[in-house]
Amino acid sequence: MKVLVLGGTAEARELAWRLDAEGAAVISSLAGRVSKPRLPRGEVRTGGFGGPDALSRWLSAHGIDAVVDATHPFAERISASAAAACPAASVPLLRLERPGWSARPGDDWHWVDDLPSAAAAVPRLGERVFLTSGRQGLAAFADVDAWFLIRCVEPPAPPLPPAHVTLLDRGPYTLADELGLIDEHRLDVVVTKDSGGAHTVAKLDAARERGLPVIVVRRPRRPAAPRVATVDDAVAWALGR
Repeated sequence: MKVLVLGGTAEARELAWRLDAEGAAVISSLAGRVSKPRLPRGEVRTGGFGGPDALSRWLSAHGIDAVVDATHPFAERISASAAAACPAASVPLLRLERPGWSARPGDDWHWVDDLPSAAAAVPRLGERVFLTSGRQGLAAFADVDAWFLIRCVEPPAPPLPPAHVTLLDRGPYTLADELGLIDEHRLDVVVTKDSGGAHTVAKLDAARERGLPVIVVRRPRRPAAPRVATVDDAVAWALGR
């Protein structure tokens, strides 16, 4: 059994470990945007495939029996490529996607469709922004009249907001640490993508405790494909091919 795991998430690393332990030959594909990624068990390839047609040829050339797309919920391009390439190569595809976050009592969430819409919403909600949407797309906030604490794993590229501090860090985060950041920097609004998962949910708990509004970017639509929400289900699917 030879499985390609489109990875970069905690779920992808766990899936690779589980499949490898079961004797499957696993190749994990990473986008290469992080200089020191957390590597999964098994073989790892880094970088893009060159589009759907190139991915389809790669699947055939490497004798891949199944593909699990376990990429980040906002990694639109590779998911679209996989959805086109797998049928062309007659390789079954499964999407492993963690559930999104749901508002709880006491939350003040403001849903938007994209980062430009999030930037447009900032001025009416706060002046000191905890920007936790990652380093991609930060140009949308370059002209916003506010102060930003920008947290991401890798140094972001300009253009960036004129008034900002960059915090390079990687989850998981604790509630105590998130409350400390909010208090230290006097933050009054949080901006995030609906990434889901437990590693970064503490910022939402902290915002709730401090009564801060949260601007949440909705997930993009993904191509139709069978999907599961747990690693257990993905393992069972792959081993059942």
